[in-house]
Amino acid sequence: MSTPKVDVIVAEIIKLMKKRGLTLATAESITGGGLAARITDTKGSSAIFLGSIVSYSDASKTKFLGIAKRVLTKSTSVSEVVASSMAESARTQFAADYAISTTGVAGPGKAYGQKAGTVWIAIASKDKTVTVELALSGDRDAIRKATIESALACLSRILTP
Repeated sequence: MSTPKVDVIVAEIIKLMKKRGLTLATAESITGGGLAARITDTKGSSAIFLGSIVSYSDASKTKFLGIAKRVLTKSTSVSEVVASSMAESARTQFAADYAISTTGVAGPGKAYGQKAGTVWIAIASKDKTVTVELALSGDRDAIRKATIESALACLSRILTP
């Protein structure tokens, strides 16, 4: 279920990107496709949204996003370097102007040595990649929803002059 605040943010992202002729893709782990769904639930998204890669497992991060196994072993899936690599790969794979990635631990327990609520978001453009680490609380659903909302808010801040 979406919230009015998120609805406004997504609509504004679509408006800004459409006006500037920009495109968007996503690479999702923790959000399991929820970020792409949230974007495509909004009218006008087809003008800017190119697609998503849901790479929930390490094997899929390697196979579909080209993240080296050694990076996943050394840094783990829940890390800044993996979030950056996911966003950069999605941007390249879809030839998008921007890509958002999400990776983290939704819980209920630890994974990859990280506690539930540890999240990394990355937003890649051709010029740079911005990363954000979050320490969220709540149940699995709340953590995933907060990750989606945070990712969209980050992109909105980047796009807003």
